[in-house]
Amino acid sequence: MKNNDEEQADMDSIPLFDYLKKQIPVEEIRDYASPKRITSIDVVKGFAIIFIILAHTGGSWLNMQWKFFYGVAFAFLDILGPSLFVFLSALSVVFSIRKKQGRVPYKVLRNGILTRGLIIIIIGVIFNITSYSTTVKGYSFPFNLWGWNILLFIGFSQIFSLYALRLGKITRSFIGLIIIFTSDAVRQYLYNLKESGDIIGTFLHYLLVSPVAMTPIIPWLSICFLSTIFGEYLYEAMIGGKKQDYVYLCRLFLAWGIILVGIGVFLGRGLYVPGTEWINVSNGSVGVLPVSEYPHLDLFSVINSQVFFPQMRWAGLWEFLIRGRGSNMIYNLGAALLIIAIWFYIVDLKKKSNIFISMLKYYGKISLSLFLLHYIFVTLFYGFFDIVFFIIICLGYTGFWGFLMYLWNEFFDGKGSPEWLMVQIGRIGQKTTHTVKKEFHIIEEEIKGTVQKLKEK
Repeated sequence: MKNNDEEQADMDSIPLFDYLKKQIPVEEIRDYASPKRITSIDVVKGFAIIFIILAHTGGSWLNMQWKFFYGVAFAFLDILGPSLFVFLSALSVVFSIRKKQGRVPYKVLRNGILTRGLIIIIIGVIFNITSYSTTVKGYSFPFNLWGWNILLFIGFSQIFSLYALRLGKITRSFIGLIIIFTSDAVRQYLYNLKESGDIIGTFLHYLLVSPVAMTPIIPWLSICFLSTIFGEYLYEAMIGGKKQDYVYLCRLFLAWGIILVGIGVFLGRGLYVPGTEWINVSNGSVGVLPVSEYPHLDLFSVINSQVFFPQMRWAGLWEFLIRGRGSNMIYNLGAALLIIAIWFYIVDLKKKSNIFISMLKYYGKISLSLFLLHYIFVTLFYGFFDIVFFIIICLGYTGFWGFLMYLWNEFFDGKGSPEWLMVQIGRIGQKTTHTVKKEFHIIEEEIKGTVQKLKEK
């Protein structure tokens, strides 16, 4: 039987382009980021991506009478958005490392994760270029390359989580909490420096917060440290495979989920009205939250745009619902644990299975494709539907993309899809850096030789 070094030598001996030409099984494309024997993770991804599509289309397709419904739903269901996906992304790194540790060289695992993270970052950069024109004004090329959208951060979260795993659980929890509890003050300080015209402060704000402050590294980096802790508990239960292991895990996630949600709600119980001075009830600080720093503050005016009951108006937004605030990060982490625990109980403990759960599982496996593809027609029916027709059309729209991806995977082997690209990039990462460089050097020399012969002729 071959050892790890011999297997790696065999893999390195295959030329890179021949290696990439090998057909990828459809199952590998679907399962590139799925943990084996934990079905609920894919179900959670599918559950989340459907609500993300509903949120994005709702902001565009609902007419002015019903736009407030989008604001209310977005404010309370944001727990199914970026924070949950970043949490699950960090879990995938834990599974990738732990399930192959000792059987595959660490360098191979590291290269696979780094290259996968890099390609998601590149997609995020391209997404920034296309979205700046409609979301952020005043930033032209090359400044519109950088912005902390969800794709960019998920790519970086792969890398951050990889190195966070090298730390102990206590160290990770300490670093994660420090990031959360200092993030509000740090972001306000950087914003003040930028507004005052300080060059260094402006650069740091651009780097750490960016003009697209949807998922800035402060405080979102905390998820990478904290979620990997729970990811290891999840992996240990998966390896144990016994019912008592699963029961313990479910109770652990439920308990911590309730605790973190409670802490987040308590710390973020203060109401904030955008544009007004505000006293933070948790620490007594006074300030004005800029909308450019916290884009979710725009939801306040959307919510209060409802015309059915003019006398009913929201007094403000609770801080724990304002994406990017410290209390919101704690609340979202707790909500992520609760959501995972609930689906884990239903799917993995109780072994419930039906058409709906199977659909969610499939949508979870193609969630990256769905996230990118659903933007294609998101402005097709701008301000067109009331709530009833919107739900019908949006569910049909979501089903259309799911069916299209099914055809793509089954009849065209998923070639060119985002998941296919992730697998290909991971396969490049499995080749050692030295081998890839050597093969590209050979190709470069061959091109130079061909050019030289043409010149001689």
